[in-house]
Amino acid sequence: MKYFLFPLLVISILLIFNCQKNRSEESVSLVIINARIWTANPNQPWAEAIAVKDNIITYVGATRQIKKYITEETKVIEAAGMFVCPGFTDSHLHLLEGGFHLSSVQLRDAKTPEEFRDRIAEFAKTCEPGDWILGGDWDHSLWGGELPHHKWIDEVTPVNPLWVSRLDGHMALANSLSLKIANIDKNIVSPAGGTIVKDENGELTGILKDNAMELIDNVIGEPSDSLKYRALDAAMQYLLEQGVTTVHHMGSWDDLRIFEHYNKKNKLRIRISAAVPLSTWQRLDKKIKTSGSGGEWLRIGGLKSFVDGSLGSHTALFHEPYTDLPGDTGLLVTSKKDLYEMILRGDSCEMQSITHAIGDKANTIILDIYEKVAKVNGKRDRRFRVEHAQHFRAEDIPRFHDLGVIASVQPYHAIDDGRWAEPLIGHDRVQRSYAYNSLLRSGAVVAFGSDWYVAPPVPLLGIYAAVTRQTLDGLNPDGWVPEEKVSVEAALKCYTLYPAYASFEEKFKGSIEAGKIADIVMIDSDITEIQPAKIQHARIMMTIVNGEIEFRQK
Repeated sequence: MKYFLFPLLVISILLIFNCQKNRSEESVSLVIINARIWTANPNQPWAEAIAVKDNIITYVGATRQIKKYITEETKVIEAAGMFVCPGFTDSHLHLLEGGFHLSSVQLRDAKTPEEFRDRIAEFAKTCEPGDWILGGDWDHSLWGGELPHHKWIDEVTPVNPLWVSRLDGHMALANSLSLKIANIDKNIVSPAGGTIVKDENGELTGILKDNAMELIDNVIGEPSDSLKYRALDAAMQYLLEQGVTTVHHMGSWDDLRIFEHYNKKNKLRIRISAAVPLSTWQRLDKKIKTSGSGGEWLRIGGLKSFVDGSLGSHTALFHEPYTDLPGDTGLLVTSKKDLYEMILRGDSCEMQSITHAIGDKANTIILDIYEKVAKVNGKRDRRFRVEHAQHFRAEDIPRFHDLGVIASVQPYHAIDDGRWAEPLIGHDRVQRSYAYNSLLRSGAVVAFGSDWYVAPPVPLLGIYAAVTRQTLDGLNPDGWVPEEKVSVEAALKCYTLYPAYASFEEKFKGSIEAGKIADIVMIDSDITEIQPAKIQHARIMMTIVNGEIEFRQK
């Protein structure tokens, strides 16, 4: 009898071991239960629970089904009906500059020349002699449109060179000291693609636009690496507080060096897809062939270039003259010949072209170039991008879909620029400006971002802007060009699924699906159900990156 019981005992032990093993294999590290989950997955649009094992989503569905995966080691997040969606992607920003601007002089909401001057004066008191005063983000439309002058601030910045930019980054004000350091005097000639503004007597005002800005940029001392790391830390923390888990960074090779250092140290807290200047396409090609295009935290492969400047600086390029400046059609920052040749070569090496184009002529030019390059180099999955894509001729809107070109746009610009755009370009052209709904209806892929430091990197504010188009001055309660408003779910896709596609990463991010990376955001309100005007006041309660809670609202 005892010999008969021994095999049963062995079998029982093996069954217990196998059950524990199977339970261990099924157990998860984190679950979210009782949530209102918008997944961005058309096959399963809504759910109430998510299970995560390590950094991968393993289950999306009902709370009652997920409980079997929970063990003592599982972190359980009770959502209590709060809204959950994929982590937001900011498809266009300047990460380190954004970090630096967090601690710079704040001029964005200065409403008078006096307030502009006083804020600079107070900030200068905190600086050591010789320190550069940078940042600013001023908006001259707030005080009637008069451009600032170095005479406004020379007296309060006698020992500090100053270089403060307009909020769009396409023109900036230098004081007399910084002009002297850069050897800029009234006899200087504006460079191609730029403007050095002078008064009626031929004297410098201190305003430099677009390519002319390099004259000052080139003499500013480079911040130390320790300051850059500090800026990166500040930027990442701020973005996590806004629910941003991925960014598409437009910057330099030195920016990339800083990101690579953090990546090697496992210190990146958000995912970065980094673009470098188009003119360096050979260097990028060599780097990718040598060491690859990166991984889940840091990816390279984008080549950034410029067709024109900005609307607020009158340097965006249009087919017809500005309404308020007859005879002025804006600036071509890079020649069509140079753009075509560099994009053609970069594309032949299978790198992605990412091109700034704002005015309607700038958009025509880049779409023509993209179409020609695709014909010459042949079919492939290239995903050309146009950054900003603000103003169009009617016939160019469907070309984005037809050519497979991604429109990378910033909704906040619509409610900001909508305060003053019509006097610059007239009623007819604003009807085809910031045309998000028209682009989406044509079938184009549209990716939303902020252009931070130029505008706030706050996706909830961007969604509010795209859905309501209520300008910041409160003068368009029904929306500025209301035909271009989009639905909340369309705006969510433009901050999640479509940006993942825009960076060739849709197979592992951008939606809440089993097998994808656990980048998740929790919001206190269901933004698909509340009044659109209240979306901007919703709060990010939690941001999860790679299966780890990186921000939790206190």
